[in-house]
Amino acid sequence: MDHEKIGRLICQLRKEQGLTQRQLAERLHVSDKAVSKWERGLGCPDVSLLSALSGIFGVDLEKLLSGTLDVNEISGGNMKKMAFYVCPNCGNLITAMTDANISCCGKKLKPLQPQKADESQKLRVEKIEMDYFISSDHPMTKEHYITFVALLTGDSLMLRKQYPEWGLQVRIPAFARGTLLWYCSEHGLFYQYVS
Repeated sequence: MDHEKIGRLICQLRKEQGLTQRQLAERLHVSDKAVSKWERGLGCPDVSLLSALSGIFGVDLEKLLSGTLDVNEISGGNMKKMAFYVCPNCGNLITAMTDANISCCGKKLKPLQPQKADESQKLRVEKIEMDYFISSDHPMTKEHYITFVALLTGDSLMLRKQYPEWGLQVRIPAFARGTLLWYCSEHGLFYQYVS
């Protein structure tokens, strides 16, 4: 651990929160001299205080201990690089337009790697009026089902949540051509192109 880097980060985060050393010390039930010592790189907070510091600053504990907050480059809003994360415990779906540290149910999640659907896996897509009507014979049981279907374009994401024991039939506005993505609870994330 680099005490000086951690100290600089604590100082930066404290100032961003508009806190004095004394105010931060009061929240942590330590002396303001302890906070000053950390910020000067002469020591680090006790391990029992790290969780509280992380919570006060709204910063991941791992980042706090590294002493740096990596700022993502501005992606320009290109949604085609959208990353999807699904929690294996609760099924929570999280999306991000650029690199992100995502966790759920106490576990760090990795972005899903979409697989190109082969002919037997593709969803049926019909254009009806101004919508894509999407259907499939995919099993929709509690153990094995498609949890969501999404249309991703350069500037938009339209997502429809699906539920087990319902047949897969969904309409998504055909506002643009793009990538149709869906997540199977057993086999992962798939995609196909629609136009």
